[in-house]
Amino acid sequence: MRIKPSEHMELYPDSRDVYRFMLIPFYANKTLYSDSSKCILRNKGKTGRQFPYTIVYDQCFSPCGKYLAAGSNYGDIAIFNMSAALSSDATEKSKHPVFIFKGCKDGGIFCLTSTETFLLSAGDGEIQAWRWSDLTAKTAKLAWSLTLPRSGVLANAEVNSMIINQQSHKSCLYAGGGDKKIHTWDLETGQYLSALEGHTDYIHKLLLMNEGQDCLSASEDGTVRIWDTRTTGESVQCIEPFKNELCARPLMGKWLRCLAVDSEEGWLICGGGPKMSAWHLRTLSPTTVFDTPSVSQNVALFHEDYILSAGSLACMNHWMLTGQLKSSIPCSPTSVFSLNINKRSDASKVLCIAGASPYIDVCINFGYTSFALVFQAA
Repeated sequence: MRIKPSEHMELYPDSRDVYRFMLIPFYANKTLYSDSSKCILRNKGKTGRQFPYTIVYDQCFSPCGKYLAAGSNYGDIAIFNMSAALSSDATEKSKHPVFIFKGCKDGGIFCLTSTETFLLSAGDGEIQAWRWSDLTAKTAKLAWSLTLPRSGVLANAEVNSMIINQQSHKSCLYAGGGDKKIHTWDLETGQYLSALEGHTDYIHKLLLMNEGQDCLSASEDGTVRIWDTRTTGESVQCIEPFKNELCARPLMGKWLRCLAVDSEEGWLICGGGPKMSAWHLRTLSPTTVFDTPSVSQNVALFHEDYILSAGSLACMNHWMLTGQLKSSIPCSPTSVFSLNINKRSDASKVLCIAGASPYIDVCINFGYTSFALVFQAA
């Protein structure tokens, strides 16, 4: 759906599903697009005026843990040298990307993931692979790409989430997004394998558990579905938080984007329109509802004995599984879309917070923000 902005008004995402209007200066050659819960600002020419309106939807660490890739709503991918940014003699320049390239010709970068060799990026309809060895050498050569099968009139369904299922006999890529399906490819051959169907609205988040035998998906339709990856049939289990009186918030909708499972795979965290809640995976019943009045949680993850979550406020929360809020850490993004812990390198083990801001907060001690990376060439 194309939206024509007024002279001094622009549609701005307060979350990826809730919009508000902000008064800002109008610039020439600018068109707004609203595409399945995303507001994408597209300009004919990239200028410094875009900088304040940069949104980082996702981020991904390199296999060596020394680099961070981040994708923006303008289709740019920035590569940061985390070793340099964290060194004792780091300068302001160290906080800027060592390399920025165009990862999407038209539209934003909505999700990133990585193999041992490739950085995978996705936006509208296409998944692209870039060699890490090229990116760290400050060159961007497209290695290969995958295209989602066309679904009716929806020619370019966005990809919101990707995850790699590494098995002993093969490696598969799962991708979910605007066409309500989870698409699967064999990464070794590039062969398209199948699509898991059952959601009635677009998919926000995917994750794997049970050694890759189960795939979980969170959707705009208000459900978390659990799929058996060994079959191509329907989902085997379904969770519907919007139907639970403790979780439901009808005025905020039923959509789900926040999804996480603990390391022992006993607990599931989900949230979005409904309150963020913890579900016991064996009984599929909610045990804890987290107190987040009028705030949607876009992302969550388990870390040690805590749950980290963030959403439509400029803060990151530390929770106990019992629902007790231990602390709330202010952050740069006005809405947070990505929390990522660098588990690839002990020397660079940090937490990065990204969202509706050109600044990516870096937490060395997860209790406070140490400094911020800047999504702009130095």
